[in-house]
Amino acid sequence: MTNPPGRFERLTVEEDEVGAYAERQGSDDDPAPLKTEYFRDESRSLITGNDSPDVPYAFSVNPYRGCEHGCVYCYARPTHEYLGLSAGLDFETRIFVKEQAPELLRTELRRRAWKGDPVAMSGVTDPYQPVERRLCLVRRLLELMADCRQPVTIVTKSALVARDADLLGELARHQAAHVCLTVTTLDEGLRRTLEPRAASSDARLGALRRLADAGVPVGVMVSPVIPGLTDHEIPAILAAAAGAGARFAEFTMLRLPHGVSDLFDQWLAAHAPDARNKVLGRIREVRAGALNDGRSGSRMRGEGPLADVTERLFVTARERAGLGGGLPPLSSASFRRPWPSPSLFDGQVP
Repeated sequence: MTNPPGRFERLTVEEDEVGAYAERQGSDDDPAPLKTEYFRDESRSLITGNDSPDVPYAFSVNPYRGCEHGCVYCYARPTHEYLGLSAGLDFETRIFVKEQAPELLRTELRRRAWKGDPVAMSGVTDPYQPVERRLCLVRRLLELMADCRQPVTIVTKSALVARDADLLGELARHQAAHVCLTVTTLDEGLRRTLEPRAASSDARLGALRRLADAGVPVGVMVSPVIPGLTDHEIPAILAAAAGAGARFAEFTMLRLPHGVSDLFDQWLAAHAPDARNKVLGRIREVRAGALNDGRSGSRMRGEGPLADVTERLFVTARERAGLGGGLPPLSSASFRRPWPSPSLFDGQVP
């Protein structure tokens, strides 16, 4: 992984090969750890609206910005460029933390205009960052949501989500929670280079089982499907997810906005050189001759004969595995507003 300049930067600094990022000298199968820095995110609001017709939620909550999982294909990488940082290593080593997220959410849920509409956690980057084990921001958000019966959907690559099975199970009793575990590949060797600091597929499927046992509606998101590299794994992924207790499944096609296309091409050259031309060619087949197509209606599925074949393969495999399509509905019927924060009365932050 490199650290290219952001597309909004006028001044760039060329890093020497033995500079700050040359310390990542691990083997392909065991990448050396990167030094991660954490910064306070001083956002004054938490719930973000969404009006995209091909995104299945209207509101999202993101307690972190940037993602330490390091997935080379991540469509969210360019969001770091708005912070004056790179979509490359900066995105996965400079993580912004919304420390006041629980307090902000409490304030927003108390507003008269808020009616308990479902929110998604993972609208931009994975909510279960490695630092979540220590900070417990998501845990605290879910505690508030469980108390208010605020409906939430979670999409994650992290097995840490199973830690919160108790809270998600309580929400599920009110039809107010479901979880998708994203699985890209069952090939652990491929996963370790493609998603170097994400959980293994076995760990994700194990988390799926623990959540299902807690009564949480769970599914699998086969995402992204990389044509020419991982598309043949769709039936095996769906069968494994069904065996772990999944009830539903969806998929998205690989998309490579802005500089992510160059980063992914570099990854192919380093880790799958023999498949490089085939993969890039098939991406162009489903993306109208380009490596990315951001148009609503096609960006999630792609278009053309190869995209149609991929969708038919997915639907057939999903039916064979006994899984449903689409996210199950969430209910706001039990939503209740939170009491004011105790900090308003005793000076202590909850």
